[in-house]
Amino acid sequence: MVFEPPKRLVRALGETAPDGDDWLEKLPGAAQRAVALRELTVERVQVPGGRSSLVVLVRAADGTPAVLKLAPGRARPEAERAALAHWAGRGAVQLLEPFSAEGVLLLERLHPDVSVRSLPEAKALLEAAGTLRRLWVEPPAGFPFETVAERTGRQAEAMRARAQAAPEVAPLVDVALAAREELLAAPPEHRLLHGTFRQSKVLAGERTPWLAVGPDPVVGECAFDLARLVRDRVEDLIAQPSGAATTRRRVKRLAESLDVDQERLRGWTLFRAVESGVRAGRVGRPRDAELLLEFASWL
Repeated sequence: MVFEPPKRLVRALGETAPDGDDWLEKLPGAAQRAVALRELTVERVQVPGGRSSLVVLVRAADGTPAVLKLAPGRARPEAERAALAHWAGRGAVQLLEPFSAEGVLLLERLHPDVSVRSLPEAKALLEAAGTLRRLWVEPPAGFPFETVAERTGRQAEAMRARAQAAPEVAPLVDVALAAREELLAAPPEHRLLHGTFRQSKVLAGERTPWLAVGPDPVVGECAFDLARLVRDRVEDLIAQPSGAATTRRRVKRLAESLDVDQERLRGWTLFRAVESGVRAGRVGRPRDAELLLEFASWL
């Protein structure tokens, strides 16, 4: 089988490595070797797939359905492996092969085309939040993960550079950076976080109804993780005449349901929305940038 990367993956990797790299060129051969080594039977490449990895639906030699995932180093696949091993299937997809080649993960097969995003909005938020709560555990000793301070520090540098190149975003960037500084001064807890949690990252499973996939794990306070969920379906929020009020109610409802401080959730939601909006503008996605920055202005 020819392992052709989906267009979505090619486009997304082009944004994170605009000068190009050779991972995509080596990907077909790497996938062939990973399949042969494990004696897997390939069913199909998942399309449109993710933005940072090739996902292949396979069966093990004994017929067990599984997922083979290949990701470049900059997607931090080894951190993902460590987080999945620590969760051990609690709230997240099960890692089937604890030790493997770098950048290759063999995972439990979920229902790849059924996420909580397929549910009505209120139900989707409820199920997603319940899944997220299960992931917030103490990190392992000597954890190999970035902290929220480290990750957002890198992001803050890129935001400042963008604000200099695009002065129209500078006021929101200043507010977001000030919020970050205040939030990092006294974090209420340090937990292992999913890192990139949203409705599309929660898939239907067999062991439990819903399980999280695709973490980019980080250690920090729970409000940081929940902040990404607040803006789910942002395009629908922007289209509503009452979008700003709906957003504020969502912050309140999610904070109360997961025992997170409402103001800290609002602050991290603001920072993460501005960071994503600035990054979208930088890589040539002006419509996404406009939506995210408008959303941020409501907070």
